[in-house]
Amino acid sequence: MAGRTDPPEGIPGGTPGAGDEEYQSTVFDESFVRAARLQEFSAQERLEDHTTAVRRRDPEPAEGRAVPRQGIALALIILLAFAAAIYLGNNNPYDAPVRLNSDPPAADTVVLVPEGDVPGGADAEAAFAGTPAAGYGIGAGGVHLPDPRATDHFSREQVLTALTLAKEYVVASALTPEVLGGDTVTPVRELLGAEQQRQFDSAMRGHGLQSVPTDWLVRFDPAEVALADGQVRVDGGFTFVETNDDTLQVTARHVLAYALRAAGTGDGAPATVAAFTVQRQLRLQFGREELRDRNVLVREVELIVGPSDCARDPSDALRPLLPGERAEAPAAAPVDPFALDGGRAVLCGAYAPLSDPRESARTH
Repeated sequence: MAGRTDPPEGIPGGTPGAGDEEYQSTVFDESFVRAARLQEFSAQERLEDHTTAVRRRDPEPAEGRAVPRQGIALALIILLAFAAAIYLGNNNPYDAPVRLNSDPPAADTVVLVPEGDVPGGADAEAAFAGTPAAGYGIGAGGVHLPDPRATDHFSREQVLTALTLAKEYVVASALTPEVLGGDTVTPVRELLGAEQQRQFDSAMRGHGLQSVPTDWLVRFDPAEVALADGQVRVDGGFTFVETNDDTLQVTARHVLAYALRAAGTGDGAPATVAAFTVQRQLRLQFGREELRDRNVLVREVELIVGPSDCARDPSDALRPLLPGERAEAPAAAPVDPFALDGGRAVLCGAYAPLSDPRESARTH
């Protein structure tokens, strides 16, 4: 016979060792015989026309094994899970964050030139006396935020986060003494995203083709001037608006008043402290990715600084005039319009403070 090696219904006796083991290899049960491919003709059949003793039988179709109900249920669960994943993937109610374009900030600087000698005072209070700066807030405590409110596509919490980050950037880039004196740039750099960090680093090394250090922060050359008072006077505020469905823009506009003296000059010398003013407007943008990562995207910077000299380049550091100094002629440095790497043209204006500290000192 040919076919299966074991009886279709299992080993006779049901389990190993059952039955007569001595004859187990030669004795076949009825199921084994029925399953054989060759079948012997009966005696009557052999007396008729058949010349062979056996005939070949077509194999009977194997009975299908019943699939367990648990398997069917598990397969259905897996199919439903895959279908749900595909559906939710194609119908995600939370859109993926849109990455904003991280170009370097567009920037302009206007230098204000005094008519004559720069006035000064014995200390910061004297330098600011009689000017609006005398009533300004001091340091980070003078930077106030408006009440946040939800916009069409940003929640109140997201608006508050954007305003808070904008304030942190103003404080880090214009009110931190270590940054103003050129000791560090880390507080500003940490607030930027990865792409603008690379642009910032290039600008700080003097390799930036599209931005310069004073586009990102306010600082002075420590070899020339020093802060007479680390508490910067500040006035101004913030506004916010959606520019599109994915972008929240915060505008920070402030007047910053610095008390400066010549480097190496100590306290007590008469008329050694000058009031230097920076009006600074920042346009900062935030997408959902920036809000999630707590990054600032600096879009535009506008500076109006004075008293200063248009002939001195303010790109690397601002160049204030100190008490007794005046702007040199010519009023502005020459600009080569054919030089792509020749630096940025300096815009000049007239420095006209509302009050001259020397007049205030005479009346007091």
